[in-house]
Amino acid sequence: MTAPVAATGDAIGVDRVFREAYGQAVATLIRIFGDITLAEDAVQEAFVVASDRWPRSGIPPNPAGWIVTTARNRAIDDLRRSARGRQLHEELGAVVDPSREARIERREVEGPVKDDQLRLIFTCCHPALRTEHNVALTLRLLGGLSVDEVARSFLVSEPAMAKRLVRAKYKIKAAGIPYRVPEDADLPERLRSVLSVLYLIYNTGLEGPERASLRTEAIRLARALVELMPDEPEAAGLLALMLLSESRATARTSDGSLVLLRDQDRTRWNRTMIQEGHAIVRACIRRGRPGPFQLQAAIQAVHCSADSLEATDWAQIVALYDHLFSVMPTPVVALNRAIAAAEIEGPGAALTAIDAIAAELDNYHPMHAARGTMLRRLGRGDAARAAYERAASLAVTEADQQFLAHLLDALDEGGTES
Repeated sequence: MTAPVAATGDAIGVDRVFREAYGQAVATLIRIFGDITLAEDAVQEAFVVASDRWPRSGIPPNPAGWIVTTARNRAIDDLRRSARGRQLHEELGAVVDPSREARIERREVEGPVKDDQLRLIFTCCHPALRTEHNVALTLRLLGGLSVDEVARSFLVSEPAMAKRLVRAKYKIKAAGIPYRVPEDADLPERLRSVLSVLYLIYNTGLEGPERASLRTEAIRLARALVELMPDEPEAAGLLALMLLSESRATARTSDGSLVLLRDQDRTRWNRTMIQEGHAIVRACIRRGRPGPFQLQAAIQAVHCSADSLEATDWAQIVALYDHLFSVMPTPVVALNRAIAAAEIEGPGAALTAIDAIAAELDNYHPMHAARGTMLRRLGRGDAARAAYERAASLAVTEADQQFLAHLLDALDEGGTES
């Protein structure tokens, strides 16, 4: 599902509100009605109305509130028109009874999770659902991403993701998973999935400037999660990881193309975010309970401490990647470790390590890009070109595509990489 497009220049405003308000609106309606499909359909209908009305009347002062109110009224109308809806309407008694609705509202906010979107994440991360299902469903509901966009985040086809989302919704309905605030005792067992969801939302926000609001929302929700679970160091580690990554956001692209860490203007890094991230990492280290997000945050902290690529403590980064691999032995971690090790051991050793995991990451464009860079540094131009071309065929974002085109142009010009 994509944002509705109005027929005038105000379509930009509607699209912006869609990106910023979709997740909150869906989460609010799911809490009220307890029905994912009803909430999604009502919010989408509200944006259709907005795309028609706002170009003529202007965007209202509180567009997110307008969307929630309009979607809620549409949902009520849909319930009244259907037999199922009339039954649900009678059972709930909350949709048209303000006093009843107020009591439900008070009951909801009395629980441990007071944020609608964070509550929705915990609901979707119910133990009855498989991790890949709850992560995909939450990305879909909170981010307003199309099925194809969610599929790309998981490196699967669009039809496969569509089936996964249908199964997740069916499981919620068939298993009778309640749309309620989890009890305090239920929070820790759902934490791992919740952290994964938030990090995927943040990374999805890196795919283009039009998705920057996803990064902002992910950081906000991470802060809420740390406040909710102050004794969970992995929650703090995720917040630090996001802050340290976000500190470099403005320097990460130039003229729409990706800028490598070695070429970034470090004066553009956000030092306030870096200081906060460093403080959180230090606090995590003192707890002595390292986990994947804390270790990734520590790696980013080392990068952000260096004044230049040459001044980076690569030995410490490689050691942290070794520790990370011991608790999260994935091929992506191995790839990142190989890239870091190239700064110490050279491109030959890195290429050997990358080739060992290449089959597992054949559909992952950063692997082919990294492999092309090592081949280029070794002077193997034809092989490097083939690797870059494979990466370009898999890259989705415009920034990645432009960056790879630049690397291919450099090969044609006989350029080398240090």
